[in-house]
Amino acid sequence: MYKNRSTNKNAKDKTPMIDETMPHQISSPSFKNSGIEIKPPFINEHGVVIGDSFYDSKNSPLNNWSVETDPAIMAGDEWVHPTNDIGWNTAENIELVESKKTPNGAPFMHPTIDVSKGTD
Repeated sequence: MYKNRSTNKNAKDKTPMIDETMPHQISSPSFKNSGIEIKPPFINEHGVVIGDSFYDSKNSPLNNWSVETDPAIMAGDEWVHPTNDIGWNTAENIELVESKKTPNGAPFMHPTIDVSKGTD
């Protein structure tokens, strides 16, 4: 879905991710150990950097808005970043990320039953 998007070194250098988290978004999930690969910012077909959290590309319709600007110009997948998007802050998506994380417990550990009881 995102393979046709161009990236450049400058866009990648502006990634806001720190240790697979988005600390600039207070309610965002941590992607650490989730198996979900953090994607770098990319430049969409309109020359706008998506996913750097600055929202300040010189080609952005937001920086060139007028009464003639059709808001539909900013609709579509090319305006959405796969991992740095406010949509990850919803309860459903936080649960999705959390469910893919490797448990911190010991191997073969049951969450409520001591499976090792009486085996030694």
